[in-house]
Amino acid sequence: MLLGFLAPLSLLRRGGRVLALLLALLLATLPAHALEPDDLTLTVTPELAGNAPPYAREMVLLKLRGVYRTQILLEEVRQPALTNFSWTQLGRDTWGRTRMPDGQMALLFERTIAIFPQHTGTFVIEPFTHKLTINDNGERRTVDVRSEAIPFPVAKWTGESGGPDAPEPWWLPARDVAITDSWDPDPETINQGDTTRRIVTLEAQGMLAEGLPPRPVMRTRGIVTFAGPVKRETIITPTGPVARATYQWDLKKGVAEVIALEGIEIPWFDTVSRTMRVAEIPARQIGGGSPDREEDLKARASASWAAIGGAGFAAFGLGLVLIGLGTGRRVLRLGRADRLALKRAAASGDAVAFRAALGRWMQAEPELAEVWHADSESVAALSALDRSVYGTGGTTPLDLGGMATLFSKRRKLAASALAEEPKLAPLDGRGLPAR
Repeated sequence: MLLGFLAPLSLLRRGGRVLALLLALLLATLPAHALEPDDLTLTVTPELAGNAPPYAREMVLLKLRGVYRTQILLEEVRQPALTNFSWTQLGRDTWGRTRMPDGQMALLFERTIAIFPQHTGTFVIEPFTHKLTINDNGERRTVDVRSEAIPFPVAKWTGESGGPDAPEPWWLPARDVAITDSWDPDPETINQGDTTRRIVTLEAQGMLAEGLPPRPVMRTRGIVTFAGPVKRETIITPTGPVARATYQWDLKKGVAEVIALEGIEIPWFDTVSRTMRVAEIPARQIGGGSPDREEDLKARASASWAAIGGAGFAAFGLGLVLIGLGTGRRVLRLGRADRLALKRAAASGDAVAFRAALGRWMQAEPELAEVWHADSESVAALSALDRSVYGTGGTTPLDLGGMATLFSKRRKLAASALAEEPKLAPLDGRGLPAR
């Protein structure tokens, strides 16, 4: 139980003698005896997707595992140069206890490193060295525990096109890729001379940010495009880094007619299925005010006197709302681009992209998220989605199409409170000051 409180390596380096003494006390339950050859072992194991040699710039996880049947007073890992690789450590080192085949207990050390081979060829991962200060039968001494050198072949691309060495398209090996597209204002609502801003976020699991492609070229007849800055970041998770790039453009409509902006395909290599796939920045329409529903495209019947009268009552009701006597409810809904993104994720069966899109919109639209959390059907759908994506159980197939329809519905938000005082003075004169 005490081993769960072992300090990280960085703390041990700064703590000096006090932490060394603490570590010795924590490990006092291990017997001090003359060391045998198998009492100190360090292994390094590469985790290969599909047990296949990786391609250049594809992530491979190195698992370091040390098993030490002795008391450790101080420790330090010395890493080889890792020439021909870029790399990043995933989280802190972990310490625990493990039972040996003979029933005795030993210390267990673990570290995970993500490496990315830079070229095609056969390389060698040189030995790692764990420098330990130990108690050997009551004697304090320093030993170096070394791992074995590992041959590391990097496969040559044999596909018909693309690959790590091709200039086009950009080589993008990842576990998963997700694209989020947002506009402000909606491009279909702008007129000639107006400007809208487009922000596209590309996320790739199992990559570093510098491996993401440059900003795509967005150009078509009738618009003037001003490219904004590109923001890149790498998010470290226990299962590997997640790379994120945010691209930005300002688009000015230069003609009166409707403009069709074509989609942009981004090919990527799925390191899990070992196949090429395509992510897409969706096509959009600029101008034209295209309605969301087919019913809105139908011709409207001529207005009758009854319709005119109804419109008058509606206007009166709107007036009551504006002066504070209405119901205090308004309609909320995801934007058209967001609804299309949900439908695409559902059509492809990509539950991870579907959940990621919902999560981003719940942060961006807190009022809409509040309405979803208050609806039992939406809560049940979110729970089923989370169980599937985050592996918390559940084997029932997901109806992503039904979920896309559910979360695309218009929702009404109730006002949090009614007006505390009437907005108009009493019509009969009561409450007026006496003269």
